[in-house]
Amino acid sequence: MQKIIEAAWDNRELLKDTAVQNTIREVIEMLDKGKLRVAEPIGHDWQVNEWVKKAVILYFPIQKMETIEVGIFEFHDKMKLKTNYQSLGVRVVPNAVARYGAYLASGVIMMPSYVNIGAYVDSGTMVDTWATVGSCAQIGKDVHLSGGVGVGGVLEPVQAAPVIIEDGCFIGSRCIVVEGVRVQKEAVLGANVVLTKSTKIIDVKGPKPVEYKGVVPARSVVIPGSYTKSFPSGNYQVPCALIIGQRKESTDLKTSLNSALREYDVAV
Repeated sequence: MQKIIEAAWDNRELLKDTAVQNTIREVIEMLDKGKLRVAEPIGHDWQVNEWVKKAVILYFPIQKMETIEVGIFEFHDKMKLKTNYQSLGVRVVPNAVARYGAYLASGVIMMPSYVNIGAYVDSGTMVDTWATVGSCAQIGKDVHLSGGVGVGGVLEPVQAAPVIIEDGCFIGSRCIVVEGVRVQKEAVLGANVVLTKSTKIIDVKGPKPVEYKGVVPARSVVIPGSYTKSFPSGNYQVPCALIIGQRKESTDLKTSLNSALREYDVAV
């Protein structure tokens, strides 16, 4: 499958071939069932399967627009909606929508929210009200994406790597995580934290700041911040994220989360 996808990526004329179209659709079916992932954990790191991401992108031009009717609602799109939630063991509150080609593990809860094609959402995770999980984003087990969280995708515009939110993370209200940022296990993002690939993530717990980009270390407690940057017209405040503490190893996840939020007065 990989060879066929790579060839079609380099030569779009091949998309007219029925066998190539069937291969692309087979990849999307495997993504939908969780048998294939755009990115997968390998030890303590992650491997991005570029060819799978390419298959998702190639799926769009071979699909035709169609009208989709769901009760009194009508949609007009190239993508089918995900179905059979009861058999999947997924709770879906009215107005929640997931596209076919997104994987939702048993135990996932979707409040009125949106999960795009190619995304992987693992068991025990809640996608809260008006949260969005972008195309090909990887969301771990027991994650809470709070109200209005925006997890970026890889398709518009095309990104090199998907956003990765690892197991046990708490992402506070109105947070934005885009451009392939990786939030490691059990980290806590307070409300309104914005993380892009170029956002400075500054650990201010010690006597000297430690700077990260593109990754939030495991168990970090993070809040929005700013730093002074010089421009030709003067000095201005630029957004950043501040690591102000860590979830404690000595307590379970729920207690640790509550303690972190109280101790550091983090808005959620």
